[in-house]
Amino acid sequence: MAKKLSLKPLGDRVIVRPFEKEGEKKLASGIIIPETVDKEKLLKGEVVNVGPGSRNSAGERIPVSLKSGDTVFFKKPWDEPIKVDGVEYYVLPEADIILIEN
Repeated sequence: MAKKLSLKPLGDRVIVRPFEKEGEKKLASGIIIPETVDKEKLLKGEVVNVGPGSRNSAGERIPVSLKSGDTVFFKKPWDEPIKVDGVEYYVLPEADIILIEN
């Protein structure tokens, strides 16, 4: 499990540490396909920290349904990851998480 991260997201945001990337693919013909071509591929990562949740119109807090340690799948965000101690993390809204692995 990852080291405890000192950053706490706000609202319904989730901090995810992506697992290692596969990198470039090489076809049998020798053509290299960079990872940027496959933008719709789901990434897999570990939830490191979650925010307290969003508020509804009555002001009540709706908690995030994820917890630290969950393994999740998500689409590659447009934002660049943040780096803390040389480790990359994505800060995503809960709605951007597609699946939770059991």
